[in-house]
Amino acid sequence: MSVAIQNWEKRHAALVMLRLLTKKLLRAISILPSRGTDNNILEFDEDVEETKVIPTDVKEGHFAVIAGEDGKQKRFILELRYLRNPEFLGLLEQAKEEYGFRQEGVLILPCQPEELQKILEVSTKINR
Repeated sequence: MSVAIQNWEKRHAALVMLRLLTKKLLRAISILPSRGTDNNILEFDEDVEETKVIPTDVKEGHFAVIAGEDGKQKRFILELRYLRNPEFLGLLEQAKEEYGFRQEGVLILPCQPEELQKILEVSTKINR
């Protein structure tokens, strides 16, 4: 195979990957809340220099949260299915009211770790 064909195949493969990545990014951006006054415009911080790294203990299909108030905090790694739990969604709503959408890093829930643990246990029992 000639060098020109090999180079073309590499460029083609890179373009296909770029196209797939662009589609995924556009899908992800479409679900972000608007920060501007016009709901059709998304605003981004231009001074963001580095991508946040997902911790190695957070597996695919999971996310990390910290439950904590009054200096008592505990980290939880949850399955995505908890995003359908009405009580957990209530905690997310409280977090939105308390911290807004500009919270950086791990999501902090404004509750005692024991409260979140009870919600998770009840949800697990219901789903069995």
